[in-house]
Amino acid sequence: MTAQDSATLPMTIAVDANSRAGSVLPRGGLLAALGVVSFSLTFPGTVWGLESFGPWSLVSLRIALSALIAGALLLGQRVPVPDRAHWAGLAVVAGGSLVGFPLLTTLALETSTTSHAAVVIGLLPLATAALGAARTGRRPSHAFWAAALAGAAVVAVFTVQQSGGALSAGDLYLFAALLVCAAAYVEGGRLASVMPGRQVVGWALVLCLPFALAGSAVALSYEPWHLTAHGVAGLVWLAAGSNCFGLYVWYRGLAAVGVTKASQLQLAQPLLTLVWSVLLLGEHLSPAAPLAAAGVLVCIAVTQRARS
Repeated sequence: MTAQDSATLPMTIAVDANSRAGSVLPRGGLLAALGVVSFSLTFPGTVWGLESFGPWSLVSLRIALSALIAGALLLGQRVPVPDRAHWAGLAVVAGGSLVGFPLLTTLALETSTTSHAAVVIGLLPLATAALGAARTGRRPSHAFWAAALAGAAVVAVFTVQQSGGALSAGDLYLFAALLVCAAAYVEGGRLASVMPGRQVVGWALVLCLPFALAGSAVALSYEPWHLTAHGVAGLVWLAAGSNCFGLYVWYRGLAAVGVTKASQLQLAQPLLTLVWSVLLLGEHLSPAAPLAAAGVLVCIAVTQRARS
């Protein structure tokens, strides 16, 4: 057995075992779905947070607060420090889903609407599934890839139509965010098959804490800020909802049903984000939304039934 086989074996065993155990799939799928709902509020929460803070301040404070919450929980539960072999993977999770994605999308949302930024989330499931297949060496069925590509196409066409078909200045940020987040999800799913999901998220956040505290101090001294109800609510949700709760249930779902299947649940995330953008931000939602939602749900159903 090669070193690469040894690294991917725990995740492969978890995916194989859960694909045979029918009782695990509904619970794992539900956990992943709860993560998707939490993530769907991230962009509206970011827009609210930007009412009070600059982009660098918002991201630094978001990470610092969520890291303090995670550290307190780990300390209270007396969770042992992970083995040295897991820290490289935790660094990938921290750099991708906790630092890179929030920072890049926050910078993008300074010039893009939430509906346009949702293109990233529409393509994220496909990128995650592709990287997950490459990381584990597994080959999902043709039906799975056909449904995944169809779902990504539906979401991309719908969200681009929502933004008027024009590319914004923040698109480079969005595509970079897509890549780093997909890599973090794949590595987080692998780690969650050998340790509890809450520990994956918790230790990745603790790893970020020193940098987040230093970044907060520097950013707040350079960027103007003023507290508003929306700004504070947005920051609290990003720290406790998206970073802590959302990532915790998401990584548990990834470990339970596998990266490729769980990632396809995120096809629903852009449409949920658009609904929140109407309810919370007053943005306009086109009549095409119900049709797009129905198409995405069909694609999700096919990916969950297809062999992966």
